[in-house]
Amino acid sequence: MNTPVVYLDNNATTRVAPEVLSAMLPFFSELYGNPSSMHSFGGQVGKDMAQARESLAGLLGCGADEIIFTSCGTEADNTAIRSALAANPDKRHIVTTRVEHPAILSLCKFLERSQGYRVTYLGVDAEGRLDMREVEQSLTPDTAIVSIMWANNETGVLFPIAEIARLAKSRGIIMHTDAVQAVGKVSINLAELDVDMLSLSGHKLHAPKGVGALYVRRKLPFRPFLIGGHQERGRRAGTENTTGVIALGAAARSAQAHIEAENIAVRALRDRLENALLDIVPDSRLNGHKEDRLPNTSNISFKYVEGEAILLLLDQLGIAASSGSACTSGSLEPSHVLRAMGVPFTYAHGSIRFSLSRFTTPEEVDYVIRSVPGIIETLRKISPYKQGAAEPLSPLDSKPPCGC
Repeated sequence: MNTPVVYLDNNATTRVAPEVLSAMLPFFSELYGNPSSMHSFGGQVGKDMAQARESLAGLLGCGADEIIFTSCGTEADNTAIRSALAANPDKRHIVTTRVEHPAILSLCKFLERSQGYRVTYLGVDAEGRLDMREVEQSLTPDTAIVSIMWANNETGVLFPIAEIARLAKSRGIIMHTDAVQAVGKVSINLAELDVDMLSLSGHKLHAPKGVGALYVRRKLPFRPFLIGGHQERGRRAGTENTTGVIALGAAARSAQAHIEAENIAVRALRDRLENALLDIVPDSRLNGHKEDRLPNTSNISFKYVEGEAILLLLDQLGIAASSGSACTSGSLEPSHVLRAMGVPFTYAHGSIRFSLSRFTTPEEVDYVIRSVPGIIETLRKISPYKQGAAEPLSPLDSKPPCGC
C-alpha cells in the first residue's frame, strides 16, 4: 500500500517523530528487561521509565507520582470515570457533553442503561461552545463526576476547562477532562488548575499507538480499573508497555520544547488552507469557533455533497483526511458533534476534517487547495440534492507537490 502523499488526518493519529523512534528502539532489542524485576538489567529499564514519567509530568505541569501509564486514551477515560463512581458510591449523577469522544459517550450510555446512573449531556451552541450557565445548573449534590473534553476532536473547539474545574471544585465534585487532542498542541499547567484527572494518548502527539496516560491529582480517592500486579504503584495492573512509555516521554520532551513555535507555523498553514477553500468553493462553511480551537484543526462543510465521496476522491489523489472521529468512521449518520451544533443536514453530510501537524508542508497545503474545489464541483454535478452545477473549478488530475 502506498503511503499517502499528503497526510491531513493527524487528529486520528500522528506519525512517530524521528527523535521518538530513536529513543524507543533500544528497548526492543537491548534494554528489554522487565522493570519490575529485582536484577539491575530490569532495574535500568525502570529508571528509564521514571525519566519518561518525569518528562510527561513536565509537559503537564504536575508531579511524576500523579501519572499512571495506560494502554490508550480510552482506557484512561474509562478508568477516570469508573474510579470516581466507585469512590462515591452514594452519588448517581454524571455530567458530560453531547460532543464527547465515543470513549466517554459510549461508557456513559452503558452506565445509564445497565447500572441506572443519571447522565446530563450538555449542549453546545452553533460554534460548538458550552454555556457556562448550563454547566453550573447541571451540578447537583448527587453529581459524582464532571467529564468534559479539553478540545473537540472533530472541530478543535476548546472548552473553558479552568473555569469548569473551579466550579466543580467549589461544589466538591470530581473533575475529569479528556485531553487526548489537546496535549502537545496547547499549553497545559495542571499545577494552576483544579482538574482532578486528565486523559491523554501517545499516538496523538507523535508517539506510537498503544500507550496513554491518566493524570490523577495527588490525594484524590482512586480505585484502579485493572486489578492484578503491583505496577504503577498498584493503580494499574499489568506489565508496562516499556517501549511505548519511553516513546511517550520522548514525545513529551519534544512537544514541550517546540509547542509554541510549532503552533505558530501549523496555525498559519491551517489558516492558509481554510481561508483558500472557504473563498474558492461556493456553499462552504467552517464548523466551530474560528478562534477558540486547536491550531491544527479545520472542519469544513461543503453543501450538497457526501463527505465519504469527498474522502474517496481525495484518497485517489493521495490526500488523507477525515469526515470526523476515526472511532466513528463507517457510520453513514452525520457527525454527532455537528448535529449537536445544529449544522444543517445538507452541510453536515459534506463535512471534512483537515488536521495538520508540524510535518505538514506549505507545498502539501497548496496541493490540497488545488485539488478540493474540483472534487466538490464534480460531486455536485451528480448530487441528488443539487442539479445543474457548474463545470469543475479545477481538474482531478492535479499534480502532487514536488518530491512526494
